Amino acid sequence: MNHGNPFTTGLAAGSLFGAAMRILGIDHGTKRVGLALSDETGTIAHPLQFLSAEPAAKLLQRLKECVAERKVEEIVVGIPRNMNGTYGPAAEKARAFVAALQQVVTVPVQTWDERLTTVQAHRVLIETGMRREKRKERVDQTAAAILLQSYLEHARR
Repeated sequence: MNHGNPFTTGLAAGSLFGAAMRILGIDHGTKRVGLALSDETGTIAHPLQFLSAEPAAKLLQRLKECVAERKVEEIVVGIPRNMNGTYGPAAEKARAFVAALQQVVTVPVQTWDERLTTVQAHRVLIETGMRREKRKERVDQTAAAILLQSYLEHARR
């Protein structure tokens, strides 16, 4: 069920069989991939970690393992859009990643608009007083948490 939102596809968070579930949020980048995980109730997103985007086969294998280890029942991948709503080269790379991911996992993979999540992540980390070097390590997983939280909040409406 899409609820008319042009930025997502498939089931709403937590709607599978009417039960809460763990959802993995992914902020796909060319160098690093940020991961965030929802709590068991599908209410709160927590930054998890980041993985190297290359080699792609290793990334996909690690994501498959993460889904099994964490008992993930749904994945949400951020698709970057331009501020005017159009899609650019980064969105096409993210879509190709989604297609590859769907080949290795058995859980539903949704997409979600991730405009400005990295900007927001930098802002949040700066406001917490985190040093620049630490911010570089945490920005991707924080961006993933921001996009996942947005998805979770929309699904609750």
